[in-house]
Amino acid sequence: MVTGDNVLMNTLENLQFHNTYASLPDVFHERVKPTPFPNPHVVSANPAAAELLNIDLKELTRPEFAEYFCGAKLLPGSDPIAMLYSGHQFGHYVPQLGDGRAILLGEVRTQKGERWELQLKGAGLTRFSRDGDGRAVMRSTIREYLCGEAMHGLGIPTTRSLCIVAGEEIVWRETPEPGAMLLRMAPTHVRFGSFEVFYYRRQHEYLKTLADYVIEQHYPQLADSENKYARLLHEVAVRTGHLVAQWQAVGWAHGVLNTDNMSILGLTLDYGPFGFMERYDPTFICNHSDHHGRYAFQNQPDIGYWNIRALARALSPLVEQAEVNTAPEVYEKAMLGKYSELMRAKLGLVEAHAGDDKLVTDLLNLMDSSRVDYTTVFRELGTVRLDSPSGPSGLRDLFLHREAFDDWTARYRERLRAEKSGDDERQARMNQVNPKYILRNHLAQRAITQAVQQKDYSEIDRLLNLLSDPFTEQSGMEPYAVPSPPGEPQIIVSCSS
Repeated sequence: MVTGDNVLMNTLENLQFHNTYASLPDVFHERVKPTPFPNPHVVSANPAAAELLNIDLKELTRPEFAEYFCGAKLLPGSDPIAMLYSGHQFGHYVPQLGDGRAILLGEVRTQKGERWELQLKGAGLTRFSRDGDGRAVMRSTIREYLCGEAMHGLGIPTTRSLCIVAGEEIVWRETPEPGAMLLRMAPTHVRFGSFEVFYYRRQHEYLKTLADYVIEQHYPQLADSENKYARLLHEVAVRTGHLVAQWQAVGWAHGVLNTDNMSILGLTLDYGPFGFMERYDPTFICNHSDHHGRYAFQNQPDIGYWNIRALARALSPLVEQAEVNTAPEVYEKAMLGKYSELMRAKLGLVEAHAGDDKLVTDLLNLMDSSRVDYTTVFRELGTVRLDSPSGPSGLRDLFLHREAFDDWTARYRERLRAEKSGDDERQARMNQVNPKYILRNHLAQRAITQAVQQKDYSEIDRLLNLLSDPFTEQSGMEPYAVPSPPGEPQIIVSCSS
């Protein structure tokens, strides 16, 4: 099969592996083979991810597909490993973590020169499993599979997933649940904690080896820089700042922003108890295990600052103290600048004017006092017209304090007039940054319930397709654009998956 770009598509057996991380010294990883499921079957396969790997879409229906991605067969050329890392969890340093249930099958290079590490999550025990069973449950696997694609559809840097494979195996958490494996993809799974483990072990030679590897493989533009390690820290701080700003702008909470869940490339990594906020609440906590609200939505920018400081400390043997000290400020400047830019775009503003941040803050305060749906409000703001004396009635009626909303809308119109904004053109732009659809928890839960109770996987594929284009209104999909019904208990996810 040949695509429109004249790219030759591969069978699974013809994937081109270049296992650079596996070639690092043994201290960086453990060589281990996946533990397969009995009688595996494909729950869902992602055509968009297959195309990234130049995999012929016919391969997704081959019986061997499930066998390769449940660990029953190894892909030719792969070199499976479990990666070592440590990290700060809820602010406390844990000396050794590592891939306790994920196995890196290998690193594929595509004909376009792109690189993708293929990591099988839920693949069984490794020496880093501690007291875990090395498995993942169906519900968490579905959530990560869908959210990675939802974030990609929103334009937010993220890991991707090729497929979910299940088999005849029950996994115990609070209750018995069906197990599943996720084939996760990223250019690299190196994280802040990958550096921390060698800093705290005082193995600075391995710290340098890892930094050199990351620069050579993922930041080659820095390779000849005089201060390449300081430049690496700066780049990671900027990317992380931009990433957190994107989360805040779309109303998404990670839930477990430990340093071992922070990507060295600034990707959204390790989808556990995440949540898209529905009714606006800056104190929103999506993780049932976060008893003190450390990772509440409003705290994410500060936690990003804290985590960059931890990375800077880990790189301190390679970097001057001045760069260590300034890295968190680099992050903060990047995050605040990107957030202001994104929020102006969500309001349809092209120019930057004094007072824009206050206009945004005042709107968020109104949304907070009325607990209105975050995504709905920003989508409906595009219907504001300059010649109308008040806001659109449907939007206005969402707010409890309608006169206060009218006052805000009057200020908003004045701001739009100041840059000679046109109604139709502005709405078209706003609809490209304010999504119609997000992965609301009740939608994910419906897909999970059907999969677990009925072995009906159709809702997973329906959501996968919908969330790949979240900005375009799709016929018959209006029920997917509304929040959960009033009074319905909020779904809060724990770390137990």
